[in-house]
Amino acid sequence: MTDSEYMQMALELAAEAAAAGEVPVGALVVKDGEIVGRGYNAPISCHDPSAHAEIRAMRDAAQRIGNYRLVGCTLYVTLEPCAMCAGAIQHARIARLVYGASDPKTGACGSVVNLMAETRLNHHTEVEGGVMAPECGGALSAFFAARRGK
Repeated sequence: MTDSEYMQMALELAAEAAAAGEVPVGALVVKDGEIVGRGYNAPISCHDPSAHAEIRAMRDAAQRIGNYRLVGCTLYVTLEPCAMCAGAIQHARIARLVYGASDPKTGACGSVVNLMAETRLNHHTEVEGGVMAPECGGALSAFFAARRGK
């Protein structure tokens, strides 16, 4: 499958988040062409500030793989990760991150800060942003417009 096909699946997870009243962000972890982890934003319903899509997808993958290190995996997420998620991605040893929309307010992979490029850290994840950015950004814009009643 292509990056766009995986991102489309992440968008479907984001739609599940939106249906639950959560900010529509979806993520999945892929290893050797197989989806091993899925997640979508659920901090409100889980009463958990760390229940971001990326964290939930990595937790799912770690349980399935049986290892907290997700070596050789690619993480697909519809929104650029925040600092918390970027740190977790590095600690999990994710090989590659592919995200959709940039996050000019909290993005930690180049928009506000770039933790992935910090040379003092011991792991460096390859990053590709902008995959299906209009679709990913559109899902977020539509969600917030609906919340504002516009």
